[in-house]
Amino acid sequence: MQGRDHIHRLHARGERLYQRLKSKLEPRYKGQILAIEVESAQYVVGKDELQVALKAVKRFPGKKFSFFRIGYPVVHKLRRQICLKVGQLVTESLSLEFN
Repeated sequence: MQGRDHIHRLHARGERLYQRLKSKLEPRYKGQILAIEVESAQYVVGKDELQVALKAVKRFPGKKFSFFRIGYPVVHKLRRQICLKVGQLVTESLSLEFN
């Protein structure tokens, strides 16, 4: 339980920092990925998660990060759609959001 609380606190701090940076970053970087090093409030921006993660780890070795998609509520949204034809078309949708 201690680990989960730590992760939630880490993300909450990252969220507060993101809210302060948002107006500065959105006009130029909307849709890009942001990694915030939560202790120093310094950050890295890039086009994809892997690029940003590698830059962040290189720039801040041993630190922890919160990741955000600039201008969007979540980093990833996964969707699955199943269509079955049994007399008529039936559609089932599943949407998962990751931040």
